[in-house]
This record gives sequence, structure tokens and C-alpha cells, in this order.
Amino acid sequence: MGPGENWASGVRRAALGGAMILLLAACAPRVTAERAAPDPSATIQPVYVATGRKLDQTGPIFGLERPEGMRFFRADVSVPPTHAPGQIEWPEGPADAATDFVVTGTEIFDGAAALHRAMRRDHPQTRETLLFVHGYNNTLSEAMYRLAQIQTDFDTAMPGVLFSWPSAGDPRGYIYDRDSVLYARDDLTAVLRQLTGRPGDKVFLLAHSMGSSLVMEALRSIALSEDRALLNRISGVVLMSPDIDPDVFDRQAEAIGRLPQPFLIFITKADRALSLSGFITGRKPRLGMIDRADKVQRPDVMVIDFTALSDGSGLNHFVPVTSPAAIDFLRDIMAGTNGVSGDFVRDMTLSLPKPRVLLP
Repeated sequence: MGPGENWASGVRRAALGGAMILLLAACAPRVTAERAAPDPSATIQPVYVATGRKLDQTGPIFGLERPEGMRFFRADVSVPPTHAPGQIEWPEGPADAATDFVVTGTEIFDGAAALHRAMRRDHPQTRETLLFVHGYNNTLSEAMYRLAQIQTDFDTAMPGVLFSWPSAGDPRGYIYDRDSVLYARDDLTAVLRQLTGRPGDKVFLLAHSMGSSLVMEALRSIALSEDRALLNRISGVVLMSPDIDPDVFDRQAEAIGRLPQPFLIFITKADRALSLSGFITGRKPRLGMIDRADKVQRPDVMVIDFTALSDGSGLNHFVPVTSPAAIDFLRDIMAGTNGVSGDFVRDMTLSLPKPRVLLP
């Protein structure tokens, strides 16, 4: 049996297991963000949101028409004092800020300019923004809480903006979500322009799963419009477990030309969600599961393998921000380099054992 047959056999087993998990998940109710009174010991993370969903669509929208236009608001997400790194503590009963993620306050903005002004007023110490683009099968509530968890666990100095595209928030909505990525790419491009409209403004892009495809499509659109000034205001890109065909990524990157730096791809070879995705889309590995560096033939891209730090939670689909070991590793490096930067990339390369770093 050759390597290709071994991979295909492994994918079939992983896909079957993943499909069973997703079928069970489709039958389970989805929890949504709840408001509760603040707790003095909790940490408040302001999450700024640009979304193509209606504001009352905090749960699944599978089968619904996608609304037109963008909406902007801020949610003050309270992270409990009992928070464990990598976790989102959802309420198991009445929402309580002492033990659960809850929303303690909100503010709706009349447009992107108002959101930008409020964000800069509340964070005058930096002109850089962390823009998080969630992946497949995400609700607005889940994406808000995930960004709050990332900001808390990594103690980011940047204000965080969530770009919440109209994912179905349902495991059965894979094709719906792939169409939604194309539907939302112009909106993401517009948000990037709005967040970088003032001198010195920068955006660091963090994308997960299918959100990585959305980011690449937006960057491609910007490049095709010959707006290199906007691309130069992107201070870095991280694609976590990207649900992209490697061939498609190559063509997208070719169209973009010089990629924003640093440009990192975080992969996990034990990612069961991407195993299922690969099975659905043609029985070939997705970009987040590549096993050889030459699958990405770009000198301006670094591929980091987190497989050894996976712990089995969440189908191993979000290891860099849900595995306590991975979080500790990344935080140690960030602490020594004053955040994500060229030094961060260099030190990550030196810190990881060679088999985990795939260089073109």
C-alpha cells in the first residue's frame, strides 16, 4: 500500500468518525451568549464586531436568507475568574459572571466609522487592531466568546475586532458556508479599508478554518484592485487550520504577490475536522493538514506544525488557542518579543523542534 493509499484510508476512518460527531452535534441545541450582572473579579474584554448577520441572529442561521449590509457593535464579554486557558466556560444553568462567560454590556454603532472612533478612544495606546475571522459552523455568540478567550489567554495589547460572516452555525451547512465566504469577501475588504483609514493604522489578521479562505479571497481582491497601500497596512497574517485546497491557496497567493509579513500557517496533522473536509472535497489533504513543506512553495510563508501539542479537544481543529500547552508555548515567545512580529517568527522557529517547523 502506497503513501497515497495510506492517507486515503486514514482519511476515510477519520471522516467516518468526524461525520458521526457532526451528526450528533447537529441534533444538539446550540448555546448563545447571555447577559448577566458583572462580577468584580471577572475580566472584561470589549469585543468590537463587524457582522453580516442581523443582530438578533446570535445562533444558527442554517436555511435562512443572508441579510444585506453590515452591522457594527461592541459587546463587553466578561471572562470569569475561574477561567482555564483554552476554554470557553459556557453556563450550565443561570448565567453567572463569577463562573461563566457572559455579556455585561453592549453598544450599537451606526457604521464602521463610529466603531473605529470608539475603539481608538478606548485604546489610545495603539494604532494596531487584531481582526479575527472565524471559521465554518460558527454562530455569532461562539465567535464573540472565542475572540474574548484569545484576547484573555494571550493578553493581547491590541483591541480585537470580530468579522462575523454569515456562517450557518450548523454542521450540515458546509456548502452554505463555502458560498457565504464568497458572499462576504467584499464586506471583509471594506472593513479592512475602514480599520486602516487613518495614518499609522495597522491590522493583524487572525483567521481560522474556512475563515482563512475568506481572508485569502479578500487579500486577492485587494491585490487585483492594485491597492498595495492597503496590503502594506496589514501587519501580519496567521491562518489556523486553514480549510483551503493547497492548489487554490497557491493561485490565491500568486495573485496577491508579495504577502503581508509575517505570514504564518498553523497546521495540525491530527485535525479530524479537516479530515472530514478533505473527504468531502476530493479526498486530498486541506492546507491545514499538509505533511510536506513543498506543498507551499512560497519563501514568504512559514508553516508551523502544532500536532505534537494537540490534546484531542475540539477535533484538534483549534490547537494553537485551545491546547494549554500550545498557549503556554506561544505566550512565552510573545512575552520575549513584545507581541507578534518578525522577532516572534524567528524565535518560534528556534523554539520548536525542527520536525514541527516546515520551511519552503
